[in-house]
Amino acid sequence: MSPSIRWRIAVPYVFLIVVAMTGLAVYLSNVVRGAYLDSLEAQLGGEAQIIGDVLAPALAQDKPGTTFDVQANHYADLLDARVTIIGADGVVLGESDEDRTQMDNHLFRPEVQQALAEGQGSSIRLSRTVEVDMMYVAQRVESDGKVVGFARVALPLRQVEANVNRLRWAVFSAALLTVGGAALLALLIAERTARPVRELTRVVQRVSEGDLHARLLPTTRDEVGTLTRAFNQMSDRLRGTITMLVEERGRLAAVLDNMADGAIITDGDGHVRLINPAAVRILGADEKTAMGRSFAEVARDHRIIDLWQQCRDECEERVAPVEVGRQQPFLQVIVTPLQDAEPGACLVILQDLTRVRRLETVRRDFISNISHELRTPLASLKALADTLRDGALEDPPAARRFLNRMEVEVDALTQMVQELLELSRIESGQVGFEIAPVPVADVVNPSLERLRPQAERADLQLSIDMAPDLPLVLADAERVRQVITNLVHNAIKFTPPGGEVAISAKAGGDEVIISVRDTGVGIPADDLPRIFERFYKADRARSGGGTGLGLAIAKHIVLAHGGRIWAESVEGRGSTFSVALRVQTAE
Repeated sequence: MSPSIRWRIAVPYVFLIVVAMTGLAVYLSNVVRGAYLDSLEAQLGGEAQIIGDVLAPALAQDKPGTTFDVQANHYADLLDARVTIIGADGVVLGESDEDRTQMDNHLFRPEVQQALAEGQGSSIRLSRTVEVDMMYVAQRVESDGKVVGFARVALPLRQVEANVNRLRWAVFSAALLTVGGAALLALLIAERTARPVRELTRVVQRVSEGDLHARLLPTTRDEVGTLTRAFNQMSDRLRGTITMLVEERGRLAAVLDNMADGAIITDGDGHVRLINPAAVRILGADEKTAMGRSFAEVARDHRIIDLWQQCRDECEERVAPVEVGRQQPFLQVIVTPLQDAEPGACLVILQDLTRVRRLETVRRDFISNISHELRTPLASLKALADTLRDGALEDPPAARRFLNRMEVEVDALTQMVQELLELSRIESGQVGFEIAPVPVADVVNPSLERLRPQAERADLQLSIDMAPDLPLVLADAERVRQVITNLVHNAIKFTPPGGEVAISAKAGGDEVIISVRDTGVGIPADDLPRIFERFYKADRARSGGGTGLGLAIAKHIVLAHGGRIWAESVEGRGSTFSVALRVQTAE
């Protein structure tokens, strides 16, 4: 983990101060020591010169056996130093601290040699006599221009070093105080510099976490203040941009979510990056697992995949119809390249044309069915008219019979036209329904009583199962009787002799469900979804006569009541038609 900016500022600054103050302390201690030694050397040199001047006459006499121990001791006591009197030949003539008779010739001592050459010499060394570091200062003694001896004053350096150490500690103490103050100042400066940066960092983190309203008030006019103001301006622009993008994304998502057509966007690698609910429904996929998977895994139809691959390879829009299956959607697939967004990216539109195709099928079947229904009576009328024209008019009984037959065909045509007109009026809302609370028995029993003789003639058992405490239903009684009559009539018509037609009514939530069940021929599974279309007849039912409009009229009457109608059937085992009507609710 990298150190904070505070330490990156403070540590080098403190390190620089420590190095500078250490160097300065060492330098000053050395300078002080040198100055102190120079001062001491000058002091000792002056004292040696005084001793030499005093003893010069005595040394000039050069009497054998003359000693200067007394004088050396005297001056040593006065100066608190070691005093040595040396003859011109280097023989020690007087010594204050040691037995001079045991001492070597001092002529070649460094300080003596320097004094001999320059008049005064000094040396710092370990004394072999006393085994102590000493500073020696020797002064050449002359008389009448002739060297008669040397006066040497020495002082142990332990006192000098003690004094120098005291000075050195003083210097180092001052340096430590300076370093401490400078370090504290460095930390304060670093903290003052780093604080706005940390605050700016926290605000940036809040913005990165989604808080686009986070701002920082500039407190300085330096570079950090300029950076803070620039960041606030950037945040304002960023918030505006993100808000605009979110609004556009929301509008796009709303459009995609509510599109009837499926939409899929794939990237350059062929993976799904966007899929709307319509596409999920059409392809039978799962939106969560589809995202990020390859298009082939999501589409799972080689024709759609081939169309998508052609668009990617040729970078051209591809359009083709795809019929997934007999009971599956009929799709119009449009694949458009998105080269501007990403090379290889594509937009796949799945237009579900199943309803359009179904309407076309219904229209085609309607034309076919109505043509079939009209062709038979018209052909019959044409044949009867031709027969009359060819001479049947001359045979009154035959002519009367043909005219009766023509009247029957005209009545059938009239009934068909009337039913078509009624269906059209119901669909367009032109028929007024007098909806009121009515007992369920009032709409069921009259229809049963009316058709019971017909059921008996067909050798069918007609039964009813209706609870006595059913709630009132909201209905136009006459129109609902028409629906029940139509359903019971169809059940009787398509049930073989010995069968059963059962009518039941039961409450279910806020509805009453009236069901008509028979044990007749049933309806094929392929025909069941279309039995409520006008003129549509299953193959088995077509031989039974009728216009094919009864169930269509019944459906629209029920829908106009706000109810439901549906059928369940197994071919060869009978059918059940159910009508759900709303019940009267307490206000």
